[in-house]
Amino acid sequence: MKTKTLARRAAAPAEPGKPVDDPACWTGAEMAATDAWLHNLTGAEIADLDAAVTALDASGVDIKDIGPDDFAMPVLGPALDGMKRDILWGRGFAMLRGVPVERYSPRQAAIAFWIVGLHVGVPVSQNAKGHVLGHVKDLGGTSLSNPINRGYQTSERLPFHTDQCDVVGLLCLQISDNGGESLLTSSVAIHNEMLKRRPDLVAALAEPIAVDRRNEIPEGKEPWYRMPVFNYWQGYLSTYWVVSYIRSAQRFDELPRHSSALVEALAMFEALARELSFSMRMQPGDVQLLHNHVLVHSRTEYKDRPGFDNRRHLLRLWLATPDGRPLPPVFADQYAHLEPGERPAGGVVVPGTVFHAPLDAE
Repeated sequence: MKTKTLARRAAAPAEPGKPVDDPACWTGAEMAATDAWLHNLTGAEIADLDAAVTALDASGVDIKDIGPDDFAMPVLGPALDGMKRDILWGRGFAMLRGVPVERYSPRQAAIAFWIVGLHVGVPVSQNAKGHVLGHVKDLGGTSLSNPINRGYQTSERLPFHTDQCDVVGLLCLQISDNGGESLLTSSVAIHNEMLKRRPDLVAALAEPIAVDRRNEIPEGKEPWYRMPVFNYWQGYLSTYWVVSYIRSAQRFDELPRHSSALVEALAMFEALARELSFSMRMQPGDVQLLHNHVLVHSRTEYKDRPGFDNRRHLLRLWLATPDGRPLPPVFADQYAHLEPGERPAGGVVVPGTVFHAPLDAE
């Protein structure tokens, strides 16, 4: 029988070359033995969400303009606050189950997801088009090796990765015929296991590594940026893992070739991400929220049901958390639009970007 609680440890300051003691350090087997990460919506909480969604929908407000002062959820709000604590300072992820997407219009489902996300952070742009509300749907892409393709617009297996934000959220609208499982792994656990087996490779991943911008280049920036995988800052370990973009940066002749140690370190990180992972299959109405700095995530290949309107479809939010963990200055090199002192988790902004929240994939 699954337990409802999981023992927590008080986080200790993270230091290079030492195991990191953090509540976000767990194995897939540990997560499979508990459902403490799952919150099933009660009838009262759904009624609370319904009231907020109905009022906002009727107002005609543009979804991107909805702020935390534009609605109240006195019943559901405290539960979401607790989930936020677990995401930012606990295990690093949580799932909300039971959003009634089957009776919501596309706009209502988007509003519901948006206001749940606002309890965790501030939505930021996910791509050069300025999408602050994203859509995970197969648009016919076939190769992640093509720099113009984005993995979430294909049905292919996605490698383990983090996103350019603090927290990523997904709301499932429709599932695939088969496949499409979510895989989550604690990057803290990966770090600690690598340190046991090959501390030299941990050191290789703590050095700045070139990452491909995949043609989404902010004004005044190079088509790549440099970021360590393992970042130690003010007592926290924050992991940044986009291995496909690290490898595709090798297409630039002016960058040095990867050393044998780096090649081995990247491969070992990938292997441990699979070895220590936890798998879940989202159902319609599930909201998954992941802390990118302590987790890496993946998705298995999937096959859609027949029919254009039957494709697997998830809404996505990238959230910045101004009240989250401190991030090292190197994170700011991804962006060119930040004001002095602004938190470096501002999403993708390139010349001409206009923010908007489309109700379907574009």
